[in-house]
Amino acid sequence: MNGTAPRKIGFIGLGIMGAPMAGHLMDAGHALFVNTRSRVPAAIAGRAESCATGAEVARQADVVFLMVPDTPDVEKVLFGAHGVASGLVAGKTVVDCSSIDPVATRDFARRIAALGCGYVDAPVSGGEVGAKAASLTIMCGGSEAAFESVLPLLETMGKTVTRVGEAGAGQVAKVANQIIVALNIAAVAEAMVFAAKAGVDPAKVRQALMGGFASSRILEVHGERMIGRAFAPGFRIALHQKDLNLAMQSARSLGVALPQTAGAAQLMNACVALGHGQSDHCAVICALEALAGASVAASEG
Repeated sequence: MNGTAPRKIGFIGLGIMGAPMAGHLMDAGHALFVNTRSRVPAAIAGRAESCATGAEVARQADVVFLMVPDTPDVEKVLFGAHGVASGLVAGKTVVDCSSIDPVATRDFARRIAALGCGYVDAPVSGGEVGAKAASLTIMCGGSEAAFESVLPLLETMGKTVTRVGEAGAGQVAKVANQIIVALNIAAVAEAMVFAAKAGVDPAKVRQALMGGFASSRILEVHGERMIGRAFAPGFRIALHQKDLNLAMQSARSLGVALPQTAGAAQLMNACVALGHGQSDHCAVICALEALAGASVAASEG
């Protein structure tokens, strides 16, 4: 509990990330009104009021959070038939925690502002582990007033909450984050496959590298998962593929060259083609293993 007065909160999207995030809001004493296209998780269903539409969520809540997969999903939830926008009245706030197109985000913010409501884009980083531990990094865009009004709520879900700038700035920061994470995962995967192909135990190589300049959180966590084949999704390859596509689209519009990001995007594409789209993003190593004819799996090391 962070001391903020209880509020009426809407939450749309109760997947791997959304469910624990919504749970933290309820644990902080807020009333929750939810809508999701899948079944409401049991831990939430017993404490939250389920709404049939986004419009109903917006009518009941003062602040509406979104946590859905992609740009078209956000647009449909906000502006589709019986969407959130149709249930808003002046003074309410929409907080989009999805990772989507920065340009579209600016348009969504403008359309919500025209209704007299606040809009904060607040994409998150930290995966399922961070969502469950309330240790997410949250990157925000929007007016200072809108951000400050929802900051206590964001702090119930995240450890680091930063207003980067105006509408869309949070999404720009998230794309930058996804570039860095993807390149680090690809680098660790390539190093592990290289070791395996050279006939050296990748687990021992990882252990040695953890004490040097190559040490990183990705090497520590995802390197171990690659070797142990722990590919249950904390963050799915298909979603990271989407984020890198956003990076490449934005780069083209800005006239920026992102050669390493392009390579990582192709690696994600290869993994999806091989049937790994629903696996955790550390499973990108599977595509590299297929190309090398070598496995880093501990049982085969």
